[in-house]
Amino acid sequence: MEHTTDLSGLAYVVITALACGMLFAHFRQPPLVGYLLAGVLLGPTGFEVVRSEGMIKGFAELGVLMLLFIVGMELSVRTLKYTWRLALPAVAMQTGASLLVMFAASSLLGISNSAAILLGFVVALSSTAVAVKLLEEIGALRARVGRITVAVLIAQDLAFLPMLLIVENLGSDGFDMAAATQIGISALLLFGLVRLLLKQGRQHLPFYKIIVGHVDLSPLAGLVYCFGAGALMGAIGLSPAYGAFLAGLAIGNSAEREPMLAVVRPIQSVMLMVFFLSIGLLLDLQFVWDNLGTVLFLFLIVTLFKSALNIAIFRLLRESWQRSFMSGVLISQLGEFSFLLAASATAVAAISPEESKLIISVTVLSLALSPFWLSTARRLQRIAERRLTTLKLVFDATFVGERLLARRSSRWTRRVAETLWTQAQAYKEKRSEKRAEKKAATLPSQLKLTDQSKQPSNEPPRPETKKDG
Repeated sequence: MEHTTDLSGLAYVVITALACGMLFAHFRQPPLVGYLLAGVLLGPTGFEVVRSEGMIKGFAELGVLMLLFIVGMELSVRTLKYTWRLALPAVAMQTGASLLVMFAASSLLGISNSAAILLGFVVALSSTAVAVKLLEEIGALRARVGRITVAVLIAQDLAFLPMLLIVENLGSDGFDMAAATQIGISALLLFGLVRLLLKQGRQHLPFYKIIVGHVDLSPLAGLVYCFGAGALMGAIGLSPAYGAFLAGLAIGNSAEREPMLAVVRPIQSVMLMVFFLSIGLLLDLQFVWDNLGTVLFLFLIVTLFKSALNIAIFRLLRESWQRSFMSGVLISQLGEFSFLLAASATAVAAISPEESKLIISVTVLSLALSPFWLSTARRLQRIAERRLTTLKLVFDATFVGERLLARRSSRWTRRVAETLWTQAQAYKEKRSEKRAEKKAATLPSQLKLTDQSKQPSNEPPRPETKKDG
């Protein structure tokens, strides 16, 4: 019976995730946001379908490994070679400005230096999955805006690994020689692998003749590369997620990139669902409700700050105002790696559980509302380009979609009201006709009784008797 219950819970999880993903895809939103919603509905603060914290953490760890593995496979070191002059300075300025702002605000927020470093890293990173999906939706993935945006996202993914190593060594004791050695070894491994891939070009994977093209062995080989590299890095004291990323980077720049991507993508879809579902499971709705003002305030500050910072950085790098604006808004949301940074910081006691919940809440809200923020930003850009002079024109240009929707809604409401009124009148007339027919049916019997009472009686009349005076 226990296995049946577990399988039933797993079925509820998969069905709910698919339903929420389909719902958001129907409204042209990233399905990843639907997976977050599914996690919230199924989590401890929702319908409590998934209650075990160990299961939630297991989902998150599997999702992180596969997410970094796929990110590494989709990175092209040759593309980065031609865009590094734009991407690397942009990420360096994003990270530096975010750290400076968080350190300046640490005294106002009452947080420690470790928490300030973590928040600086969290603010600097954006969501690759959501930004690429938004670029596809607006048809700008292959345009100049899409290329520079993707280049910055790739550089952020590369910068995440040193950030993760730094966060894992945060804590009460600070950095020591072992931590510095670990970060140095990780940086050398990444640098050496990138140099090797650039120098030797696309090489074949081990046993590629047996693996590639085999229906059963190819997906299994992809998982072995991912988890095997993670286990190897963990054995030498480095992060398993770092090993999964390096394995994906090596496969993504090999001669077998396309066939391996083809067989791993279905696994990627499932693992991405698992990752974002696990994040939704970690969201504490009661905490969000109790700290709603703080969560909304931080979300607004982070979104506006990131948008303004990104636009200014792209302008400094001599991009046009239009491309700077679009690229800056596209990467203004917080990234999915923020969850991993928060979890790592909580594990080493660099931040408190309440601060971790706050970061998770703001990040989930940022990911969920990023499509709507992009829509609002595009309207503002349209207003700026048209140079509208009156408040009425600005209002009309900003809310033209809402006005059309309200007009259609009013027409639909009026038609529905007229239909209901007509049906009500017809129903009233029908009831009146039925009453009249019923009254007409009962009238002959009443008339018959009346006529019978008026007919003369056959009995002889009684003699009148005089009463005595």
